[in-house]
Amino acid sequence: MTESDTETDDAVDPELRDDAMERFPVPNLEELPDDLRERIADETERAGFTPNVFAAMAYKPSHFRAFFDYHDALVEDTALEREEIEMIVVAVSGVNHCYYCNVAHGALVRIYAEDPLLADQLVANYRTADINDAHRTMLDVAVKLTERPTEVEQGDLEALRQAGFDEEACWDIASVTAFYNLSNRLAMFADMRPNEEFHTLGRE
Repeated sequence: MTESDTETDDAVDPELRDDAMERFPVPNLEELPDDLRERIADETERAGFTPNVFAAMAYKPSHFRAFFDYHDALVEDTALEREEIEMIVVAVSGVNHCYYCNVAHGALVRIYAEDPLLADQLVANYRTADINDAHRTMLDVAVKLTERPTEVEQGDLEALRQAGFDEEACWDIASVTAFYNLSNRLAMFADMRPNEEFHTLGRE
């Protein structure tokens, strides 16, 4: 759920906003372990603001490390394009009604797909979005794993393979889906609030 993907020339100091989440206290930046402060500073420098997920996850440093380590593995060691990862996140977050991830990762879909309309289509109903058949199959499986996991069967993997996804990509589709179901539920439980900046990124 790292959303720091736009470069900025102006140095911006990290800020853990008190309103990053509503149901748990946001920690003081100065009191965090050095590695968390360094990661947050790096993300702030890249994005131009501190994504609120970093403020929220810093509530429990050990969970922060595990969460972002897994996130980094998902986006760095993958058979999927980053655009495809973000499409999965938004489709899954759409059916889960996760406000934070719909907005934050909607911005990333717009950026990576270079399409100002796609994220809104995916949130509303991915089945009617302007996507190709392979991506529709990818999202069909991701949403089925989200909504009806007991119904997932070998045929779903065969459908992905027929759509052009190899074995590793099939694993990655499931891994991204599973991780963001976790992320959605944690964000909703804590009532994480997306930064205002996410609403406008990638719309022009």
